[in-house]
Amino acid sequence: MQKAITSGPGTGHSGPGGVKDGLDADEAASVEAPSGKDADYENFPVGSWLLPKALRPHIAVFYAFARAIDDIADSPDLAPEEKVRRLDGFEAAVTGREVGDPAFATAHAMRESLSETGVSAAHCIDLITAFKQDATKLRYQNWDDLMGYCILSAAPVGRYLLDLHGGSTDGYGPSDALCNALQVINHLQDCKDDYLTLGRVYLPGDWMADAGVVVEDLAKERSTEGLRRVLDQCLDATETLMVDARRLPGGLKSRRLAMESAVIIEIADRLIHRLRDEDPLGARRIKLSKPGTLWCGVKGVLRAWFQTQ
Repeated sequence: MQKAITSGPGTGHSGPGGVKDGLDADEAASVEAPSGKDADYENFPVGSWLLPKALRPHIAVFYAFARAIDDIADSPDLAPEEKVRRLDGFEAAVTGREVGDPAFATAHAMRESLSETGVSAAHCIDLITAFKQDATKLRYQNWDDLMGYCILSAAPVGRYLLDLHGGSTDGYGPSDALCNALQVINHLQDCKDDYLTLGRVYLPGDWMADAGVVVEDLAKERSTEGLRRVLDQCLDATETLMVDARRLPGGLKSRRLAMESAVIIEIADRLIHRLRDEDPLGARRIKLSKPGTLWCGVKGVLRAWFQTQ
């Protein structure tokens, strides 16, 4: 199995309803702030062949929407008030308060996809709320504060996929746990870059204070002893999330999504192990190799297959 992008969010391609799932360059220039990140950057497969073919175009539109608003929030070249202004425009477009501005074609495509599938716009609005917070909030007091952010910035992705695939007998809980864990993993992978580029620190402030860590430690070439303790504390808390996350495949009504989620769980477990053994302040971003991702895919698919027999 590969981490395949079957129908990715390329510029100018048609999405559901014949609406473009990307923007022409002249249309996008006014509001979007492309980072160059794509689906290969993510810690999870986006629109892989494991998922139902009929739903992949909708997933591609959702990913394009999420990527666009995330890139605005993470742009080092935009002032906070400008980020919020642009995100307000995306919210107006995805909710239908504004329907004519081609600069928000990504949001218009998302709105049409939601109309076709019957999935609530609430998940998109939660993401926008999180990224507005990213524009103005640079520090998190404690783990609960960080989880409050993750429930808006990460959990909506899983909730959207659950709703699109018919839901789960366990509700959103296990999905929220997995998505929040993935978000923390991403924060740890990028903790140095987030600080140097945006001045943003997602590590819980109380844990940093207890370990004698200051934010400037994130700019160093390697983690201090105190920072390593904070990183491990974050990983311990993430492991706790993963206990609930491992219930996810068994409750899903879609067998295909169950296999996909089992693969993602394998990836998350492997990344947690890597982050314990390696230093995220090092020269290279800690991520899985292609063979490592492939092995997680094989293990996840087999585990889900036997669990759902």
